[in-house]
Amino acid sequence: MQGQHDERRASFTHMEDGKAEDWQIISDAFGGFARELPDRVIEHLRLLEGDCGGFPVDRLTHCLQTATLAHQDGKDEEYVVCALLHDIGDTLGPYNHADIAASLLEPFVSEENYWMVKHHAIFQGYYFFHHLGLDRNLRDQFRDHPCFERTVEFCAKYDGAAFDPDAETLPLSFFEPMLRRVMEKPKRSLYKKTFDKQEATA
Repeated sequence: MQGQHDERRASFTHMEDGKAEDWQIISDAFGGFARELPDRVIEHLRLLEGDCGGFPVDRLTHCLQTATLAHQDGKDEEYVVCALLHDIGDTLGPYNHADIAASLLEPFVSEENYWMVKHHAIFQGYYFFHHLGLDRNLRDQFRDHPCFERTVEFCAKYDGAAFDPDAETLPLSFFEPMLRRVMEKPKRSLYKKTFDKQEATA
């Protein structure tokens, strides 16, 4: 196995000087790196363990509990993975955590699930924004959107209800296979054609 310093590398110092063979080297490396994404996501989820931020449960437990509730309610695998990852942006994006989670999920999930994750921070505000001097009805700006009720339900039944230290919470290992299946192949991406080509020749 080649070490980091032995791997083939492109020869350019500015992208405009790159040749086809340089980009083939980069493309070959991209495939392996992309396939390891689920491992990195799982590792990042584990960073949420032990960090409560004042909530009744830590952030990892909240994510697991949200996914558990969605799974027990019969939601499909993609939805459950969205529930699992909806707050994964807490560590790097405390001011826009929903955007980070949505961007991570966007290549792999439906437009409806992407929209739900991206906007859940506004919708969950219905339960507490008024305690912070904010408008709890901020979500109403989206009332005519096709995903409005979907996101209301997500916050009411799963996200908002996932702070019970005594509730059944399935372990991360239970959701790992789901996460790997959902993130196995992008549905849409700028680089999807490259990914599909590599898969076909693998």
